Amino acid sequence: MKYVGKAVEVFLSTGTRFPRDIIWAMGLVKYAAARANRELGLLEEPVAEAIMKASMEVAEGAHDDKIVVDVFQTGSGTGLNMNVNEVIASRATEILGRKVHPNDHVNMSQSSNDVVPTAVRVAALKSLRDRVIPSLKSLIGELKRLEERVSDVVKPGRTHFRDALPVRMDQEFRAFRDAFERHLEALAGIEAQIREVPLGGTAVGTGLNAHPRYIELAVKYLSEASGLDLAPATSRFRAMRLLTDLVVLSGAYRAIALDLWRLGQDLRIMYSGPFTGIAEIDMPQEIPGSSMMPGKVNPVTIEAAMQASAQVVGLDHSNTMANLLGELELSMGIPLVGYNVVTQSILLGEALGKMASLVVARVKANKERARDLAFRSQALITVISPIIGYEKAAEVSRMLYEGKTIEEALKALGFTGDEIDRILDMSKLTEPGIPALELRKEKK
Repeated sequence: MKYVGKAVEVFLSTGTRFPRDIIWAMGLVKYAAARANRELGLLEEPVAEAIMKASMEVAEGAHDDKIVVDVFQTGSGTGLNMNVNEVIASRATEILGRKVHPNDHVNMSQSSNDVVPTAVRVAALKSLRDRVIPSLKSLIGELKRLEERVSDVVKPGRTHFRDALPVRMDQEFRAFRDAFERHLEALAGIEAQIREVPLGGTAVGTGLNAHPRYIELAVKYLSEASGLDLAPATSRFRAMRLLTDLVVLSGAYRAIALDLWRLGQDLRIMYSGPFTGIAEIDMPQEIPGSSMMPGKVNPVTIEAAMQASAQVVGLDHSNTMANLLGELELSMGIPLVGYNVVTQSILLGEALGKMASLVVARVKANKERARDLAFRSQALITVISPIIGYEKAAEVSRMLYEGKTIEEALKALGFTGDEIDRILDMSKLTEPGIPALELRKEKK
């Protein structure tokens, strides 16, 4: 492999290799191209058949050890394209028993400039559908089930890490489910953009040196082979010089990662303890959390998912910068954006899935603990102040700081048990309404 041998010398040597999904997509692009050229009479049957067979072997992973070029290479992805061309040509030569050329035959009707932007979109779409969407749906489902389990758990709200008005635990988790459902809806719209590929644009988007029917046939066969509903780009020039659709996907991944981070952070806070923290929930853990402190268990899966989220956010910034590389007829950040977007999907798919099955599905509310904390919240004075007046409310506040519960404080002010129950009816305090007005009406 002459080109690859030299390329390995002049590209960076970081050990960063293309993900399996991108190699899979490259193999399928070569298969579709050979099949289209065969049908158009541009590639003789035996040569086309050998190329198609070798291409499917590449797609299936039989030659991954030979795809050796670094991600940090020529910005058009020519290094990747030629590496794949040479692997397929070498294997097709073995199959056919005579020379198959990497450029004249395998790369017929193609350029790196349309092949690699096509392959990275195909890989991104596959990875989105196979990894991110199923895991996101799983997390949404587990959050819904969790809401049902904790729908009767009242706890103190907290703002600025200080006591706030009470909330139900299901209301807290409903906020996250709503956010992830919105992300799922957004991904559906982004899918429609990514499915458009520039295959057939050849070097600059014009399609020179490709048969007029090549685009239609090549994209059709690529759709069939990949199982994805692909379409020729409405503008090949746009899809070759701009990677904005992939950056939009990256941005959606970033948004999901941010909300996943927040979910993880809130769960860690609620899980803090067991005796010196908030301890409103429990989550059975699989492994010890400390190498030194016996019996200590930590939210290890959450911490791993939050680190993955941080990496997704970082890769999104990399994609923003890489998208700015290039000018005129070509983007120059194609290999890096492709690598990043697929890597983001791998990270998110794993993090979302593990958060669903190993964390959210196992959350158990410490109901009595949460209720006790809710009744100790200084913020409950907000509810009773309109009833008892400012001076008495200040007195209640003082008693709470001294360690009394709000029930004890109200009893000290002369309220009966029945009146206290009505004032502190948590089912009303976690829904819209003005309890003070209702009590005033009753007293009149």
